[in-house]
Amino acid sequence: MAIPAKAESARQPLLSLSNINMTFGGVKALRNVSFDVYPGEVHCLAGENGSGKSTLIKIITGVYRPGAGAVIEYDGRSWSHMSPVTAQAAGIKVIWQDLALFPEMSVAENIAFENVLGRWPKPVNYRRIRETALAVLQRLGVELDVDIPLKEYSIAQRQIVAIARALVGEAKLVFMDEPTASLTQSETDHLLEIVHNLSTAGVAVVFVSHRLAEVLEISDRLTVLRDGALVGVYPVEGITQSRITELMTGKTFDQTVRAQDFSAAPEVLKVDGLCRAGQFEDVSLVVRRGETLGITGLLGAGRTELALALFGMAKPHAGQIILEGKQVKFRSNREAIAAGVAYLSEDRLSIGLIQPQSIADNLVITSLGKITSGGLLSDKHKRQLVAGWVADLGIRIGRQSDAISTLSGGNQQRIAIAKWLVADPRLLILDAPTVGVDVGARSGIFEIVARLAASGLAIILISDEVPEVYFNADRILHMAQGHIVEEFDPRNCTLQDIEAAVYA
Repeated sequence: MAIPAKAESARQPLLSLSNINMTFGGVKALRNVSFDVYPGEVHCLAGENGSGKSTLIKIITGVYRPGAGAVIEYDGRSWSHMSPVTAQAAGIKVIWQDLALFPEMSVAENIAFENVLGRWPKPVNYRRIRETALAVLQRLGVELDVDIPLKEYSIAQRQIVAIARALVGEAKLVFMDEPTASLTQSETDHLLEIVHNLSTAGVAVVFVSHRLAEVLEISDRLTVLRDGALVGVYPVEGITQSRITELMTGKTFDQTVRAQDFSAAPEVLKVDGLCRAGQFEDVSLVVRRGETLGITGLLGAGRTELALALFGMAKPHAGQIILEGKQVKFRSNREAIAAGVAYLSEDRLSIGLIQPQSIADNLVITSLGKITSGGLLSDKHKRQLVAGWVADLGIRIGRQSDAISTLSGGNQQRIAIAKWLVADPRLLILDAPTVGVDVGARSGIFEIVARLAASGLAIILISDEVPEVYFNADRILHMAQGHIVEEFDPRNCTLQDIEAAVYA
């Protein structure tokens, strides 16, 4: 529902911010930012990690208090700052990427639990909670069993529950932080339809996403931040993904096919008729030295399950895995690592890295033998090893002793890659390596992948984002319902050819 320029000048914004500044420890997180949203508008807030998006949202919702001179105008009233209670009562809601739901509680309780909150204890009216949940879901046009625990539902359905919770109490402005990061294409389409329906009903939606295609599909206007400053506000009509990338980063990126022919190179991995009941069946593939093999398909296609089998984390029921000419049957991931197989998990936060531990400890955890001296761990060797990889992969850190959680998503992912490169693998499996990583950091990660392949490393690149494999793999396998259904050569097909097959 695009708002024409003349209409904007005639209407009053629901939210208007000016002179927004925020400083953390002497670092300017936001510098004189202005921002506005109109009723019923879908407005995208774009920028790389660290650009100030989350800080701006937290100021609007009362989590942070902006610097002196800030003006917040919302729904006809002016504020120097808002409190979380004030923002909630005014109909400003946020759906964070982690959803902040309660898996053990029922769907109804997750949606309407705020009904039982208050200054004084009171009996819980479960009938009212249930009626409230059903009414909100009906408003969204969604049918869910509100009496069962939330944990019984998929991520996509939990996302809907989070939206429903935000709408309790007549939301006027809803912020959505990466709402489609873990969804399939069909689930994403359904969510975008819900966003459109909210907009039609007069609810303003601010949409934060690294997936630029859906930004262009759903948004009316686009506000771009870079390094805490406002780059500009743009109508989405007529803008391209590459232009948004340039605005966000201040750089241009090479979007060309890198595919080469590796048919004459030695085989590193050969998989023949690999099966695991209920997950994948009759999978056969080859990866050669220096080659990047892309595997794409919708979530649930069996891609991660296949990767875990290759890494010794799940035992195949049939078929063969042949590594550099020798059949292997890994009983654990330790055996796979010892054989030269490395696996970068799609779940960086809870599996790929140990968030409370230091940057240095995360990087060396796979190769402690390389930092021992006289049978004991050597801090000197550890510092030298970490410093070398940090420099080699261009990782931006403060101190090696800082917790890994202090780094941006892109720098965390580089540490996760370095962790495996220290182990000198022959085969590197990258499972969704750019989840939660902004567009500028993605480009840097794929430059590293290209450099690793050029050094002779065999790579399997798994992603549900077709452009990632199209521009960065030498061959592409389309996986669906546990089967390899088609192979593509990026040199002989278009991006649209592959997308049409995957999303058919």
